[in-house]
Amino acid sequence: MRAARLISVATALAVAATGCNAVGGQNEAVSSTSAPAGLDTFYNQQLSWKGCGGSFQCATAQVPLDYAKPSGEKLDIALIRLPARDKSNRIGSLFTNPGGPGGSGVDFIRQAAEGFGADLRKRFDIVGFDPRGVGKSGPVRCNTGPQLDQFFSTDSSPDDQKETDAFAAASKNFAQNCRAKAAAELPYVGTTNAARDIDVLRATVGDKKLTYYGASYGTYLGAFYAEQFPSNVRALVLDGAVDPKASSTGLLIEQAKGFETAFRAFAEDCVKKPNCPLGTSTDAALAKITAFMAETDKKPLANTRDTRKVTESLAVMGIATALYLKEYWPILRQALTQAMQKSDGTLLVTLADQMVERKADGSYSNQTDANMAVNCVDKPNPSSAKEYGKAADEAQKVAPRFGPFVVWGGLPCVYWPVQTKKQPGPITAKGAAPIVVIGTLRDPATPYKWAQSLASQLSSGVLLTLDGDGHTAYLQGNPCITQATDRYLVTTEPPKPGTVCR
Repeated sequence: MRAARLISVATALAVAATGCNAVGGQNEAVSSTSAPAGLDTFYNQQLSWKGCGGSFQCATAQVPLDYAKPSGEKLDIALIRLPARDKSNRIGSLFTNPGGPGGSGVDFIRQAAEGFGADLRKRFDIVGFDPRGVGKSGPVRCNTGPQLDQFFSTDSSPDDQKETDAFAAASKNFAQNCRAKAAAELPYVGTTNAARDIDVLRATVGDKKLTYYGASYGTYLGAFYAEQFPSNVRALVLDGAVDPKASSTGLLIEQAKGFETAFRAFAEDCVKKPNCPLGTSTDAALAKITAFMAETDKKPLANTRDTRKVTESLAVMGIATALYLKEYWPILRQALTQAMQKSDGTLLVTLADQMVERKADGSYSNQTDANMAVNCVDKPNPSSAKEYGKAADEAQKVAPRFGPFVVWGGLPCVYWPVQTKKQPGPITAKGAAPIVVIGTLRDPATPYKWAQSLASQLSSGVLLTLDGDGHTAYLQGNPCITQATDRYLVTTEPPKPGTVCR
């Protein structure tokens, strides 16, 4: 969710497994299947769906940039759908969001739609969309490829004042680039407005109520939708939940703990296998990875793909990327073997590039810029690098290998041109139909306690648990999770409270 370095959901990884923003004059929450006052033009627009490769159809919808001024500037929202196979028994549309913030919902559906359960493919159009500021929907673009290369290679675990100043300067440049290139859009890209867009999209496809699957940040977006439009909820699955109550730095500290938990699980598995580069015991493995990070901080690793040196920050990001999926653990073993035995960080930086959607030609998608733009306006931020330093010190104590990297990654928000003072709080969505929240016990990016918290906040929340590893659960191929999720989305009957899939 926060800080593109370690928090965004890489769409490629999902496919391989096959506080409110008070800025911008948002209207009061509305719960109605009819168009809210002044928004008839948007709610009643007719979409023009056209073939866009294979069985996919694409369209564009319009939403107001500022919902308080619906007659003002408009934004185009890109949509894609894979039509239901059984049109005679079609229920409606299943809207999806892969996370981020910054993940392209259009790309996600192109790559992952066929991985949804057979019952869902029969009964629903599987719909993806690029949220405002993302992909093809008025994308926020601030930094060039070389500028992002510089940002990601800068030491984000500073050991002294000189390194702190260097990363603060890089973070300030990031924010200033966004001020220069996207200032007009930045006040309106937050989650509250994106949730309002979903209700417009729901109406444009003819659904009286919303059926939705959101992963990672998509759970935050879905929860905000339910809070604003509780009577418009048909069925929502929130997979890999984010806790709305947590502060900006509180989220980062807890997430760092999640990566520590996930890495320990990887280490416990690795030392049982022959030729594990971390040794033969879990404690030895943790000590060795700590020493490896310290060595890489002093002397970056080689990289045979391009001219970049693999700094400690890039190496840690590569490790974190592989923790998103248990299927990537063999790749991580290989990457660490190359790095530790040959000082070759090529595979680690390849993994890191997947996290931030860096392409072979050195260009990036707009995921990183959009990620920061949404996160920086969604919750109040610390006012100085010194405050981030205190949070990083706290994270170091509970997550010694990942804490500083995760926390310092949000530093550009200190210098962001748009800020909110609205404090985060619980989301109850009172009056909504049952909402299923899925949590994975050893999820690195969205710790299980967040799923517990969100399910307890929601007045109709039902917690479904996966006793497993990796980030999110539904597209991981677990039959128990798939069956429980599909049954709920088709019938609206949630799983029994306390259900655990193993």
